[in-house]
Amino acid sequence: MQEHAEELREKLDWTGRRLPSAATLRRALLTIDLPALEAGISALAPTVDESDDGQVAALALDGKVVRGAGHHGDRVWLMGLADHQGRMRVQTALRDGQSELAAARELLTGQDLTGQVVTMDAAFTDAGLAQQIQANGGAYLAVVKGNQPDLWWAIETEFRGGRWLIAERAQEYRVGETTAVGHGRIERRRLETSTRLNTYLAEWDWPGIGQVLCRTCRRIVLKTGEVSETTSYAVTSLTPEQASVAQLEALWRGHWSIENRVHHVRDVSFREDAGQAHTGQTAQALAALRNGLLTSLRAAGWTQLADALRHFAAHPDEALAFIGATP
Repeated sequence: MQEHAEELREKLDWTGRRLPSAATLRRALLTIDLPALEAGISALAPTVDESDDGQVAALALDGKVVRGAGHHGDRVWLMGLADHQGRMRVQTALRDGQSELAAARELLTGQDLTGQVVTMDAAFTDAGLAQQIQANGGAYLAVVKGNQPDLWWAIETEFRGGRWLIAERAQEYRVGETTAVGHGRIERRRLETSTRLNTYLAEWDWPGIGQVLCRTCRRIVLKTGEVSETTSYAVTSLTPEQASVAQLEALWRGHWSIENRVHHVRDVSFREDAGQAHTGQTAQALAALRNGLLTSLRAAGWTQLADALRHFAAHPDEALAFIGATP
């Protein structure tokens, strides 16, 4: 900032002796109205609608540790809800001793989820949370792993032991396959769905079961020929009439957009994990500002965030105009 000090003073009509330092800006964040800041950032994200390519509107729920802040004491853990385009809708920090699941329930309280699907990894596969999402007008797709052993066993048994029924009860099963080439490998994905467990799982008080899913990914490394295969399971409230197999595959794969398009970008392009600001609410406030900048840059058409940051760093007049800071 100092290398553009004269230009910034002129553009901002700054009359002080010197521009605020980074330390001064961090101290200012200690007193900012954090709920108002988060609400303002959330308002930048457009309403989620069904996209032009027919995919289902979706939000990804996940948490992130701000590792740099934790170097000086208790770790800062943020819970966020972002759309699958990589725009944060709402974010909050976990309180001392609060679990991720409890924070997720708190985060979703009062959220209007009408017409949207909340995707979750296994840490949030919980009947109470699923019921809350539906009460808020939404649907869910949740990965099932060993932390829900009975549910995992039922779905695993269905697909490992029930495939022989496909021919005679095809109306209860659907199958879709896709192939992708990239990053030096071929990946073949097979998604199977079944409605045969709906009544059985409803008796366990799992809310609004629409179908259960089995996803098998087979990867071949082109250079070495090495082959690996993983199988995962999930449960969703979406019925076969509400989502095709292709849409379910896109929802499952799209969940990781919160990691790839939000958390990873904040760490790599904004060096969030390298930063060690930790006092009070500073780490959350900085994360909120990064979320807002990500959303604004993508809305302006930037696809490579590193290019955008380099461009605005070299052109402070454009940076000030972009954030509306010019007089």
